[in-house]
Amino acid sequence: MATGVDVSAASSYAVLLLHLLAISTIASVVEERSIYLILMEGEPVAFHGDVLSSQQGRRFDPKSEAYEVHANKLVDSHDQVLESTLDKGSYNKLYSFKHVLNGFAVHTTPSQAKKLQLAQGVKLVERDRRAKLMTTYTPEFLGLPQTVWTQEGGDRNAGDGIVMGFVDTGINPFHPSFAYDVLNPLTSNLSHFSGACETGPLFPPFSCNGKIVSARFFIAGAQAATSLNATIDIPSPADAVGHGSHVASIAAGNAGVPVTVNGFYYGRASGMAPRARVAVYKAVYPTVGTLADVVAAIDQAVADGVDILTLSIGPEEPPQDTVTFLSIFDIAMLFARRAGVFVVQAAGNSGPGPSTVLSYSPWVVGAAASRTDRRYIASLLLGNGLNVSGVGLSAPTFGNGSLLYRLVLAKDAINLSGAFPRTPEYVEECQHPEAFDPSVVRGSIVICSFSAGFYNETSTLTAIFDTARVLGFMGFVLVANPSYGDFIGQPIPFSVSGALIPKVADAKIVSQYYEQQTLRDARGVVRQFNARAAIQDGRVASFGVQAPIVSRFSSRGPGFIDINRNPSDVLKPDILAPGNEIWAAWSPLSALDPILTGYNFALLSGSSMAAPHVAGIAALIKQEYPSWNPSMIASAMSTTATKFDNNGGIIMAEGFNIGSLYSSNNFDFGAGFVNPTHAMDPGLVLSSEFEDYISFLCSMPFIDRIAIRAATRVWCGQSVGHPANLNIPSVTISALRRSLTVRRSFKNVATKPETYVSLAIPPNGTTITLRPPWFTIAPEGTQDLDIEINVIKSTNEFSFGEIILTGSLNHIVRMPVTIRPVSIV
Repeated sequence: MATGVDVSAASSYAVLLLHLLAISTIASVVEERSIYLILMEGEPVAFHGDVLSSQQGRRFDPKSEAYEVHANKLVDSHDQVLESTLDKGSYNKLYSFKHVLNGFAVHTTPSQAKKLQLAQGVKLVERDRRAKLMTTYTPEFLGLPQTVWTQEGGDRNAGDGIVMGFVDTGINPFHPSFAYDVLNPLTSNLSHFSGACETGPLFPPFSCNGKIVSARFFIAGAQAATSLNATIDIPSPADAVGHGSHVASIAAGNAGVPVTVNGFYYGRASGMAPRARVAVYKAVYPTVGTLADVVAAIDQAVADGVDILTLSIGPEEPPQDTVTFLSIFDIAMLFARRAGVFVVQAAGNSGPGPSTVLSYSPWVVGAAASRTDRRYIASLLLGNGLNVSGVGLSAPTFGNGSLLYRLVLAKDAINLSGAFPRTPEYVEECQHPEAFDPSVVRGSIVICSFSAGFYNETSTLTAIFDTARVLGFMGFVLVANPSYGDFIGQPIPFSVSGALIPKVADAKIVSQYYEQQTLRDARGVVRQFNARAAIQDGRVASFGVQAPIVSRFSSRGPGFIDINRNPSDVLKPDILAPGNEIWAAWSPLSALDPILTGYNFALLSGSSMAAPHVAGIAALIKQEYPSWNPSMIASAMSTTATKFDNNGGIIMAEGFNIGSLYSSNNFDFGAGFVNPTHAMDPGLVLSSEFEDYISFLCSMPFIDRIAIRAATRVWCGQSVGHPANLNIPSVTISALRRSLTVRRSFKNVATKPETYVSLAIPPNGTTITLRPPWFTIAPEGTQDLDIEINVIKSTNEFSFGEIILTGSLNHIVRMPVTIRPVSIV
C-alpha cells in the first residue's frame, strides 16, 4: 500500500512538472503586439460611384445618405474580416479608414497579421513604422508684403477662403496667432468644408473660434503602441509639444503678432497666408507617434474638405518590404491628391548625406530647408579687446560691455572638499551647483566646456541656467572642446546671460587669453583670477548675409524606391524654402523642450519649418486660381523657383564639416528657392492627374503590377513608357542608356498669347535636343515639348542641367534636369 501511494505521488509530481514546463514554453513564445495598417479591396467613400453622383459640385458630402450608407458598409466589412480571420481576443481594431482609403489599423501579433495577408478582400498589410516630427522675417525675405499680399488685398485678405489642414502635434488655441479678430471678421464662404471641434483637456469649446475652424485628435495608435504619460499626452487637440502650433502659424498665423520672449521684443510674426483658416488634426504625441494615427488623420482631413494639407511629420524610416511609392502613408497622400488636396511634406532632417530624404512620391511636394539672411550673433568681449562670436538669444551682462567681470574656468572653481564625482558632468559642464565654490563663481562669467555629457545628450543647457541662477553667475559661456570638435549651436532664448562658442578655433582664443591672465601655483591651483570679460547682447538680429543657403540638416536626394536606396526617376526634394531659425507660435507646455517651457514663441529650425512656408504660398496661389489642381500649383512654384542667392551666385549648401559650404545642386534644393511673386504668374504650368500617377507607377520596371493593384485598387491599363515621362516640372533619369526621348506638356495660364524659345543646358555626359525649338501658345492652349537626351559619355554619376523656356512677355519657365548616364550603347 505504501508503495502504491509513493507511485501516485510521483505521478502527480510528474504531471505538475509537465504542466509547468508547458506553461513556461507557451510564455516563452508569446508574441509582442504591433500596429498593422491594412488596405482592403473596394472603393472608399470619396471615390464610390453612388457618393460621387450625389456630390453636386463638391468632392463628396460626408453628411449625405449615400456617404453614410457606404461608410457603414466599409466599417462592417472591416469588422467581418477581423472576426472571421483572427483569434478572438488577439487583436484590437484602432481605426477604420473609409474616406479616401478603404482599410483599417489593428493592434495584433505578427502571426495574426500573417493570417490577415491571406484573408479574402485584404490587399496589403504593412507594419506601422512610427512617425516623427520633422516667423517674423520670412514673409519679408520672400517678398510677400510688397508683392503677393498686395495682389491679394494685403494681409487682411491673403489666403481668405482657403482651409489649411495640419497633421501634427495639435495647436495652442490661446495663442494670438490663431485669435479671431472681431474688427476684421472672416466672412468667406466655406461651404466646401465641414469639420468638427473635439474638445478636451486644455481645449475648451470656444477654441474653434472662426480662425480655427476644426480640431480633431487621433490617439488610438499611440495608446496601443506604448503606455502614455497622462500629464503630457493630452487626449484633445491641445498642443503639449509646440511643434504643431509653430507649423500652423508659419503657414496661416495671423499677421503682425508681436513676438516677445523674456521681456524682449523681436518683431512681428505673420503666416504666409494670414487669412487662411486652420483645421487641426493632432496625430503625434510627446511619448510616441504612429502612422496609424497619421493615416487616420489624413483620411479625415480630406473628408472634411481641407484645401491644403501640411505634413511636417513623416515615417521614421523607409518601408521595409515594399517600394517607397506604395507604402500606405504614400498611398494615403496619393488619394488625398486624387481628391483635389495639395499635399506638402517636410523632406527630412537627416542631411547632408545623400539619399536621406523622407519624401518620395511625385504627387507630394517635398520641402527642403534653407537659411535666410538673418543672423543672431552673441559674443564674448575679452579684457584684451578681442570679440569672440557665438550664438544665444541672451541679454548682455550688466553694462552691455562697458563693465568687465571676472572670467573663471569651471574646473578651476570646483569645491575641492565636495563629495561629488570628478566627472566632466560635474567638473566641466556646469550641470550641478554643488560642484562649485560659491565664493569663486558668484558674480563671475563661468566657462563651461562641451564635453562627454553634451556629446551623449545627457547634459543640458537648462542645467547650466539652473546652476547659474542658484550660484549667482554673472553669465556663462559654453565653449567647444578640442576632444569633441565643433558643435552646432542654435540661438535659443537664454534666461541668464550667456553665449555658445561652438567653434574650437574660437574656444582656443578664449582659453589662451584666460591662461595668460590666470596665476597658478606649482600644483596648477589658481591663486589669482585676472581674466576679465563681458557678454554682449545676442538678441539683436543682423541682416544682409549670403542667403539662401541649404541648411546642413536638410535631407538630400536622390529620391529612392526601396530600403536599399536604389534611386528613383523623381527629383527629391522638390523645392527649397526657409527652414532655419524661424520665429513662430509655441506651446508653453513645451513637453519635449524644457528649455522653452513657458514661452509663447520659439525660434526653430528644420524642414518642418520649410513645409508650411510652401503650404502657405500654395494657399495664396489657390486663392488666386481656385480652378487649378494641386499639380498646377506645384508646377507654378517649381518652374519659377531660383537657383541663385542674393549675391547672384549659385545657392550654396552646408556640408558635413561645420561652417563648410559647397555649390548646391538639384539634390540639395530641388527646383530651387521658392519665389512667391513669380509663382503667382508662371506663364506655363504642367499638370498631372491621378491616372497619370498610376501610369507612372505602371511604367516602373521594379514594381510588380499586382502590388500596384493592391495598393491603389487600379489595374495597370497603360504605361507612360518610362517613369521620366510623367508630366512633372523636372526631368530625372536614374540610369540612362544610350538615348531616351521624354515629353512634357505645358498649358498657358496667362491671359495673352506668348512665344517661347527653348534652351537646354545638358548634364555632363549628355546632349539634349528640344523639339520644337520655339513655339507660340494661346491662352488656355497646350504645347508638347519633346526632350531627346543622348549619352555621349558614360560617367555612372548623377549630373545636373536644366531646360529654360523664355517667353516674349518675360515669363521664364525653368525645369531642372538630373541624369545618370550609364552606357553609350
